[in-house]
Amino acid sequence: MRILMVSQVYDPFHHLGGPAFKVRALAEHLARRGQSVAVLTTSLGPQQPPGRVWQGSVEAIYLKPWLRYRATTWNAGLVSFCRRELRRFELVHIFGLYDLLGPIVARFCRRWRIPYLIEPLGMTRPIDRSFRLKRLWHGLFGDDYLHRARALVATSEQEQEELLAEGFPAEQIFLRYNGLDLNQFRELPPRGAFRRRHGIAPEEPLLLFLGRLIPRKGADLAIEAFARALPTTGHLVIAGPEGEVGYLHTLKRMSERSGCAERVLFTGALFDREKLEALVDADVFLLPSRYENFANTAAEAVACGTPVIITEHCGISRLVADRVGLVVPREVSALTEAIRRLISDAELHERFRRACPEFAARLSWETLSQVAEQHYLHLLDRQNARD
Repeated sequence: MRILMVSQVYDPFHHLGGPAFKVRALAEHLARRGQSVAVLTTSLGPQQPPGRVWQGSVEAIYLKPWLRYRATTWNAGLVSFCRRELRRFELVHIFGLYDLLGPIVARFCRRWRIPYLIEPLGMTRPIDRSFRLKRLWHGLFGDDYLHRARALVATSEQEQEELLAEGFPAEQIFLRYNGLDLNQFRELPPRGAFRRRHGIAPEEPLLLFLGRLIPRKGADLAIEAFARALPTTGHLVIAGPEGEVGYLHTLKRMSERSGCAERVLFTGALFDREKLEALVDADVFLLPSRYENFANTAAEAVACGTPVIITEHCGISRLVADRVGLVVPREVSALTEAIRRLISDAELHERFRRACPEFAARLSWETLSQVAEQHYLHLLDRQNARD
């Protein structure tokens, strides 16, 4: 198959969120399976200037942005690319909403009867900032763009149910979990490197929150629950880039008011080996999020052998519950009790830890790329039947 993936955010712009990792991983695994894969994206900084780059067997096409608001851009050369090159692809997979890249590519797909599918990434219902702009986007593009897609990809049963509730027909929705590149977790750092670097004793309980610092992710709940559950011992690491101006200051003030500021460590964003060191050294990973269509960081924690505590609003929660971690309501009291339980119950912690490798294997991109491939073939069969 000749597949074009379209994503506003792509490698190496990791600070802008999960798609930068996910799209590249899926593209590379499909290429290893013999598919011809290209990625159309935007140059969002000096790390990768506009142009074409071969990343292994995947061709990445970085368009030059003319105008930019946050990660959304108007791209030079997009229309000419569609006119000149889009027809060489059999199928187009678009990731995310609220940009201009996907809708324009989709319009040309409809013109030339190229099937396209959309992976909304949990964005069909606006839940973070810029609500007016998102409603405007839906008014301009949403209905036509989404309902005329050949398929929508849900990354969890939670997101699948949300799409059904929004009126999309069941036959339009495919389920494929987010994956893990297990090669990144085969040789983990030795335990203790992160603790030594930050002066945390081996016997001290270490809790880790890792994600963008925005209200939805729940770092504020993590701080409050940590202060209640472990009032005199332990450390909480808040790792991630500030995603909303001023929110880091708000969290630091909260840790001061909670009386645990000296035991709450703000590291900023962690990538690559530094992130693995933090995940390996943590006793418990926390994600008290208001909403996650999947929760990639929780899956990465499990791949490092670290049990998790997440809320029932995380898409991965049905896979996690009582297998590799605890799932709780998004309430401080429930999160507090879960922390106490998992820190104090060594037998439960060990049971979750032993189950981590099998859980991670289930989410391997090697397996999930086969699921994606079958979805693509099914779409092409349906397209051929129509023609």
